[in-house]
Amino acid sequence: MEGTIRCSANYVPLTLISFLQRSAIVYGDRASIVYGNVSYTWRQTLQRCTKLASAIFQLGVSRGDVVAALAPNIPAVYELHFGVPMSGAILSTLNTRHDSSMISLLLKHSEAKILFVDYQFLHIAKGAIDIMFKTNTNLPLLVLILECADNASHSHGITLNKASSGILEYEDLIAKGDLQFEVRKPNDEWDPISLNYTSGTTSNPKGVIYSHRGAYLNALAAVLLNEMRSLPVCLWCVPMFHCNGWCLTWGVAAQGGTNVCQRSVTAKGIFDNISRHKVTHMGGAPIVLNIIVNSPSHVKKPLPSKVAVMTGGATPPPEILFKMEELGFSVTHSYGLTETYGPGTICVWKPEWDILPQDAQAKIKSRQGVNHLCIDELDIKDPVTMKSVPADAKTIGEVMFRGNTVMNGYLKDLKATEEAFEGGWFCSGDLGVKHPDGYIELMDRSKDIIISGGENISTMELEAVIFSHPAVLDAAVVGRPDDYWGETPCAFVKLKEGCSATEQEIIQFCLNHLPRYMAPRTVVFEDLPKTSTGKTQKNVLKEKAKAMGSLSKNTSRL
Repeated sequence: MEGTIRCSANYVPLTLISFLQRSAIVYGDRASIVYGNVSYTWRQTLQRCTKLASAIFQLGVSRGDVVAALAPNIPAVYELHFGVPMSGAILSTLNTRHDSSMISLLLKHSEAKILFVDYQFLHIAKGAIDIMFKTNTNLPLLVLILECADNASHSHGITLNKASSGILEYEDLIAKGDLQFEVRKPNDEWDPISLNYTSGTTSNPKGVIYSHRGAYLNALAAVLLNEMRSLPVCLWCVPMFHCNGWCLTWGVAAQGGTNVCQRSVTAKGIFDNISRHKVTHMGGAPIVLNIIVNSPSHVKKPLPSKVAVMTGGATPPPEILFKMEELGFSVTHSYGLTETYGPGTICVWKPEWDILPQDAQAKIKSRQGVNHLCIDELDIKDPVTMKSVPADAKTIGEVMFRGNTVMNGYLKDLKATEEAFEGGWFCSGDLGVKHPDGYIELMDRSKDIIISGGENISTMELEAVIFSHPAVLDAAVVGRPDDYWGETPCAFVKLKEGCSATEQEIIQFCLNHLPRYMAPRTVVFEDLPKTSTGKTQKNVLKEKAKAMGSLSKNTSRL
């Protein structure tokens, strides 16, 4: 309309840096980070991040360069989430489960100028640097993160000869930073803030580019869908390297909360931290819920108050949900991908469902739900025609997203980016159905669906039934090659400690709850391989099932 002017007074590029700057004023004396005996306030965190940004800039890092980190959920990684963007650079947090070979590949692909590495993973980083050196690749500068001063006894005796090692040390770097450094905010909110690599379980990882705008909006969405009021206390069980901690690294700052860091996730650590710090929020893959529910009785402690837990990934079994509620946790189910900045949907709970039987409530909670407020549209579509499937809870299609919290694209892979955005939507590769109320429910990854004798078998549906067996702790289903049926379901099962079950017992249990064709024909009892984010590595299990060969030739189904 006539009279409008777009200027610096009314238009500023969205950036998460503003969250930290505001909290340092509003919550300056409140705890921002606690880790063992170490703690910082929001005022101190702003000061440390400013000096960190200054030091990174002094090391010759230019706007748009990549700065990588290889470390667990410790204060330094949280500070890097602000310090790196404040220097104008792009943060790439690397999966701590990767070996030297994969780390070298990611460093080369991202052209990282600096690698911040925790002492626990220094040998991995050095191995990666050796590989890069042999291939004449530009090497990143190494910055070693030693244990915080008050936790120094856990540094395993690592000392640093600064004069001869060529490696800088994190706290020294901050000490040399300039507190008066002029923070470098983005020129455009579309500018990249972070680079997150997909898990790479089936192929080389893709580098997913996040913008300041998308991360800003998703951080606020994460606060809303976790119902975080001011001053939340967040226990870090989600790896900060995974979608930047589902963007809650920044979201907690927006609310002036306290970040409770922990080097590893254990049942004792979870209950001790909740008791000590009065934790209000936490998140994690279903394996974290499993750890909590199945922890020894002497480890469990009464919760000071209700703890809100957000879980993503595979649907938690109803039994796990019931037990979590009994312990005092309130579980919310979400779903998303690296490409959607982490959670993009939320199973919004409606009060009228409170009167339903527990089993019915669990079935509803297992749905992935609806788009959060910063995803414009969520749909289940036929990937060929791009038409929406009927909302009948039966017709399977592909889950698709459209909105401001979908990635910018894949680094140096325009073809993959164009394929992902084909038809004007982000195509997730996940298969699902839409219920009459508009809530979606995942059925499987398109690559994991088992086609046996022409029938589509949802591994997620079969896994949910196996999970409900009282002796089962963990389960995953993949296809096993079969000369007659094409493939048949093969279940990998881990039993609870002190429990027993036979292959035939598991098969019969499935036959009692599912159509005959869906029951597994093979059951293998063993530990399930996991990624660092708690997801089962089905590619590993598929190879094991493939190595077993065909179960039978020309035999009838069970």
